[in-house]
Amino acid sequence: MIRISNYIDGRHAEPSDGAYIDDIDPSIGEKYAEVPDSPPEDIDAAVSAARDAFPDWSTASPEFRHDQLIRLSIAIEDNLDRLARAECVDNGKPLSLACSVDIPRAVSNFKFYATAAMQFASESHSNSGSSINYTLRQPIGVVGCISPWNLPLYLFTWKIAPALAAGNCVVAKPSEITPMTAFLLSELCSEAGFPEGVLNIVHGTGPKTGAAIVKHPDIGAISFTGGTKTGEWIASEAAPNFKKLSLELGGKNPNIIFADCDYEEMLETTVRSSFANQGQICLCGSRVFVEQPIYERFRDDFVRKIKALVVGDPLESGTNVGAVVSKPHMEKVLSYIDLAKEEGGSILTGGERVTLDGRCENGYFLRPTVIEGLAHDCRTNLEEIFGPVVTIMPFEDEEEVIGYANTVRYGLSSTVWTSDLSRAHRVAERLEAGIVWVNCWLLRDLRTPFGGVKDSGMGREGGFEALRFFTEEKNVCIKYGD
Repeated sequence: MIRISNYIDGRHAEPSDGAYIDDIDPSIGEKYAEVPDSPPEDIDAAVSAARDAFPDWSTASPEFRHDQLIRLSIAIEDNLDRLARAECVDNGKPLSLACSVDIPRAVSNFKFYATAAMQFASESHSNSGSSINYTLRQPIGVVGCISPWNLPLYLFTWKIAPALAAGNCVVAKPSEITPMTAFLLSELCSEAGFPEGVLNIVHGTGPKTGAAIVKHPDIGAISFTGGTKTGEWIASEAAPNFKKLSLELGGKNPNIIFADCDYEEMLETTVRSSFANQGQICLCGSRVFVEQPIYERFRDDFVRKIKALVVGDPLESGTNVGAVVSKPHMEKVLSYIDLAKEEGGSILTGGERVTLDGRCENGYFLRPTVIEGLAHDCRTNLEEIFGPVVTIMPFEDEEEVIGYANTVRYGLSSTVWTSDLSRAHRVAERLEAGIVWVNCWLLRDLRTPFGGVKDSGMGREGGFEALRFFTEEKNVCIKYGD
């Protein structure tokens, strides 16, 4: 049994009230670790440590911060196999995915922002030789970072790396459902000699530990990724205190397939964009719209490929689909499948829990599910399911499918498949989404802004957008002539 600890002021510590919760391995349905459920007093201690560390960290040269972050990236890279296995056990995702995507991206996040900190610049404006205005971008101070369970280390580092690079000190809370790699990162911080108090990792539930971060008067900004309802609550709490907010929330993303697409590439990518990480990626395309001339061909080919996916032990190399993250989440997904049937949908494949033999016989496995025959505006097509479930629907023309795509309250990402360049630009402009992929999916350039519109959040992460979020602008105007 592993007992996870908090990381405050460069030291590991138990929660001050001694409260722990269970960490469940979703592939076997059993407890394998204990996680602190830290009280507000532990957040107070972390904020105090961060405040004390801030003067030295914020005034350190960009080169110094670069070197510290690079040291962490190297430590992650050196421990890739260990971290990937921990991610697999904690989250239920296939080990191959953790090895190829999650942990390498955590390395890249630190490398990118270590370097970006040395390139970050601000503006100046000269006024006819009589005055000059320039902008200082200064770190906020202590910031709070709260990350989700679906891509644990990937998204945890996506938040803390730019915050640290910009000169802030951080109080971070990983999801209590998948805390293991954040805990292992804290151990790597100790081993790498990362400055004390600069990064503090406090574990616990949202209502207890997360709320204490949001409400703390000395935390000046909150970066949160998670559900829209929680985002609404954070916004309501933060607004009266004028905290800066970056909220990356839910998604119900359309995948729009025109008949003139590169069919084979589209088909292979759509399998991945529908069911990668058991569909538990906020960018997965859960509503697939297919132009009528190729709808039946796509439906038959897509279902055939989905049936061939191997649902199995996440630790085995041949597994395509692992366990969903928890029993309550599995039950939520199954309830939506029942709802789809009530709304008139036909299950083309999947729609059921999978029972495996051997060590995973009690795990939380679902067969990838494809549903057709639903109206575009039914609940199944409007509400975020966040699991291995997609709906497929035909459409007649561009105008119709844009209306379908924009029906939902969310606007995170979208995918368009077409060989018509004019159509690609036209549709991309009209889609209500923060990200539009054309003839690809999840092709990420870390220099670009990332985030959603409508109920998918506010603010942008990525590139210099994140560094701007984690700094305050100050205009300085100097008159030097008549």
